[in-house]
Order: sequence, then C-alpha cells, then structure tokens
Amino acid sequence: MSTSVSQVVPIRHADRFFIGGAWVEPSSVSAIQVINAATEEPFFSVAEAQEADMSRAVAAARTAFDEGPWPRMTHAERAHYLRGIAAGLRQREEDIGQIHPREAGAVYSIARALAVDAASQFDSYADLAGTFPFEEPMPTTGGVGYGLLVREPVGVVGAIIPWNGPISLIALKVAPALLAGCTVILKSAPNAPGEAYILAEIAESIGLPPGVLNIVTADRPVSELLVRDPRVDKITFTGSTAAGRRIASICGERIARCTLELGGKSAAVILDDADLAVAAATLAGAECMISGQVCASLTRVVVSRDRHDHFVEALAGTFSQVRVGDPYDPQTQLGPLAASRQRDRVEGYIAKGIAEGATLATGGGRPAHLSRGWYVEPTVFGNVDNSSTIAQEEIFGPVLSVIPADNERHAVAIANDSIYGLNAAVFTPDIDRAREVASQLRSGSVGHNGFRPDTAIAFGGFKQSGIGREGGREGLLPYLEPKTIVLDGPPSPTSASSV
Repeated sequence: MSTSVSQVVPIRHADRFFIGGAWVEPSSVSAIQVINAATEEPFFSVAEAQEADMSRAVAAARTAFDEGPWPRMTHAERAHYLRGIAAGLRQREEDIGQIHPREAGAVYSIARALAVDAASQFDSYADLAGTFPFEEPMPTTGGVGYGLLVREPVGVVGAIIPWNGPISLIALKVAPALLAGCTVILKSAPNAPGEAYILAEIAESIGLPPGVLNIVTADRPVSELLVRDPRVDKITFTGSTAAGRRIASICGERIARCTLELGGKSAAVILDDADLAVAAATLAGAECMISGQVCASLTRVVVSRDRHDHFVEALAGTFSQVRVGDPYDPQTQLGPLAASRQRDRVEGYIAKGIAEGATLATGGGRPAHLSRGWYVEPTVFGNVDNSSTIAQEEIFGPVLSVIPADNERHAVAIANDSIYGLNAAVFTPDIDRAREVASQLRSGSVGHNGFRPDTAIAFGGFKQSGIGREGGREGLLPYLEPKTIVLDGPPSPTSASSV
C-alpha cells in the first residue's frame, strides 16, 4: 500500500525561470523532462536555460548586489527573510515529499525529513545573525590605532547543486550566502529541479528583494558559463570529484573563490571489541538513505581478518532483508536509483567487483519482483582488495565492500588509503578508543558507531573530497571576505557598518 499516489506536480511555473524577482520566459523552447525513477514514466518538464538565460540571471544577481538593498541591510533584517524561507519550507514539506522520491528515489519519509532539516538550516543561520562576530576589534601592531576585523559578503555566488539531495544542499549553500549579504544564482540539476522551484516560489511569497535569489536549470555546458562568468565572485558546488576538478581549474584561472563538496569512499573501521551484529544492522540501515546515493556513505567496511567471514555473513544477512520497492509504500526501506544511467553505472561496478575477485555475498542484480523502475538489489562484497576498483571508486548505489585487515593499525592505513576523505566511522564500545582512532583518520567527519556527519557543526572533506566546509559557523565563513580597518580611534556605535 502506498502512502501517496498523487501525480500532481506542485510547481506553478515549471516553464519559466525565477530571475530578478519575477518568473521570466526562457530564451528558447528547450525543455528538460524529469522521469519518475520508480516507474520510468515522465513526471514533469522544466525550461532548460541557454546562454542568454544564464547571463540574465547573473546580471540580476550582480545588479542586486551592487545597487540593491540586500548587502546594505543589517544581518538581523536579512535573518527575517531566512526565517520566512524556513517557514515556507515547512509549509511545503508535503510538496517536497511528492517530488524528491520521483526525482531521485528517496523514500517518502526521508524526503519529508530532508525538507524539515532544510528549514532548520535556514533558522540556524538566522540565529547566527545575533551571535556571529561580523565585526570585532583587534589589537594592532605596536598598539597604534584602533583595529577592526570586518567580515563582508564575498559578492555574487553561483550555487550548483546535484540531484541526490537537492533541498538539503540548497539550504547549506543559500542560507549562509544570504545571511552574509551575498546574492545568488542557484543552478539546479537537470533531473531534479523541483525543490529549487519550490524555493523560488517561497522567495517570491515572502517578498525577497529582486535579484537576491535567481533560479535556473541547465545542463553542463551552460552551467560552465556560470563558473566562467567574471561577474560571479564565488562558486559553491556539490557533485563529483571529476566535475569539481573542472570547476576548480576554471575558478583558478580567474582567481574566483570556490567551495567544493565532492566525492567520497568513506570507511567504517570495525574494531575487535565491536558487536558485529549491531554494526552490520547499523551500516545496512544507513546505506538505505537515498538508495546509497550519498557521497558520505560508509561503503568501505574494514574489519579484522579473523572476524571478516562472520561479519560478511552478518552484513549480507541483514542487508539482503531490506525491503526494496515503491518509495511511497511505508514498508519500503530502499527505493530506486535516480536514473537509468545511474543503474547502469552501479551494475557496471558490480560486474567489475566480481571480475576482480571479490566475493559476492548477496545481491548484485535487479529485484525479481520489480519489472519497472531503476532498482538494484542491496549488494555486499566480501574479501575486497582495497586497491580494487570497487574499493577505490565511488559507486553511488547500495553496494558495500568488506575489506579484511591484519590489525588495528592496518585497518587505519586501509581507511586512509584513498583519494577521498569525506566521512568515516569507528565501531567500538570504548569512547576513548574511538576518539584515538578518529584522530588517525584523514576524514572531514568521523562518527562513533554509525553514520554521523553533522552539518550543524561542519561538513566537508580532506584530500579530493573537496575544499571548504558547509554547515554551522564554518559554513558561513566561505561567504565572507575579511577586511582589516585601522582607525585613529574607536568609531561611535552608530557608525558601524551594517554588514
């Protein structure tokens, strides 16, 4: 039984772009069709931005920053709008629940939870308006003069988001950018544009000043125009490491700021005192989130060699019992992948795992009871060599690899033997031991006994998993430029800059 069978698309202006505070007609008739991941049937279509549309969006953001009221407001004034967006997201929770499962395969309950979490992100950044030190006195060299460190908005921001968790990633980029005083061009993913349109409708409803938030949907060639445009001061991107390298190189050419949250091949280190059954259940449950299409997924599981077989058996037994099916069925734990090409990619990696000698413990194919939709069985490999393809490359699907280690030191070395360093976990009942091992892992996040990245603190990666952090206070800093001002004496309180 499904929770919802509604086919109504809760978007009013899918055939237009939100630019300069208005819904504008596209420069061409080109459109992008969004396909329902569970049925392989058309869901809805949106206008596809061309060069002229992207240029128009950038111009609107540039004018709003250079001439508009937004960067000249106080942080408290901007926070008021952030709270309005948060309230709007809560009101549109059901709409997001109707869109995201069809776009990317997330189960209905997760889609709604992500909407609530996004609203909380906007509220959290609004809270920072009253506590973050946007301007603070600083000692000067030799004690001469009165020093101020002022943190001002970086300028016009191009925000490029992927398809796997749009509303969450929108919040992590747009909320801090707006609080800082930046203006934004939000470029949504071609196969998951719905949440961005909902945000545009909310921005319109709360009277966000024109040009502060501009929203378009485009494929890669036009997206690259956003990255190259000299009117854009900063790019913030979440996506593949390959695309991140391209963006970083372009930003480097023109010395543009960039924040990159990229791929991962995150390791879970199972220490010798961990409960294997509990660890197996925890990892299997975590991998169900958005059908394993999560950059921080704990897909490499490192366990001592003498416990390897027992753990593979426990993990395979648990993961194989996961219920795969309709994202709107309350009993479903794992939905489809986002696209046909994504399923092909995952199946290709499964074939490589078998060819390279790993032991297929469960899964590896398409669920027999599902004739339509881009589904893949929950899959576990054992006896995985850490140098193999499935251990080193990001699969982005429900595939777990178990790697044997000689001892704890070897397990840490295996965990760190990757070009990525986004997330990790340590399984042990000993808190002090978990803290010690966590300090040895080259990863932006480390969870104790589970998948525990926390955007309320900071999220981002070491090595080729990215540059910069998102979430919390650390996530605000990339949208600010520090400015040093040295005066002959302290200014009056009323003369302080609003930004």
